[in-house]
Amino acid sequence: MRVVLQRAKRAQVSISGRVVGQIEHGYVLLVGIGLEDTREDVDRIAKKIVQLRVFEDEAGKMNLDIRQIGGAILSISQFTLYADCRKGNRPSFVNAARPEVAEPLYEYFNQVLHEEYGLEVETGRFGADMQVELVNDGPVTILLD
Repeated sequence: MRVVLQRAKRAQVSISGRVVGQIEHGYVLLVGIGLEDTREDVDRIAKKIVQLRVFEDEAGKMNLDIRQIGGAILSISQFTLYADCRKGNRPSFVNAARPEVAEPLYEYFNQVLHEEYGLEVETGRFGADMQVELVNDGPVTILLD
């Protein structure tokens, strides 16, 4: 599992010009599911995301997690995180899980963040052509895998 985490002041995802998910202050998560990923991998990454301390405290130090600042999550499925560009100029996606495997794990990931950790979770639509807009705060961008 690969997640690109971006701290955002605000973000939204649109499909065919219609906003389907948006947040104010929190994380935009680009989420890729790999061939070997399991629910245990999802649980581990979700816990890491929730506990990550990348929001400033009153002293301006990155010391607070997303729950402490009342942040939300915009989660976007992103199979292209598994692009292999080592050969030629056209990426290969053979290491990305097939949709019938990836979609349930992606949905489970969002469910864990919402139900187990109490976060507001907005999403795009799995497999859709989406346009994502965000104001990256910091900028803070972290790769988790």
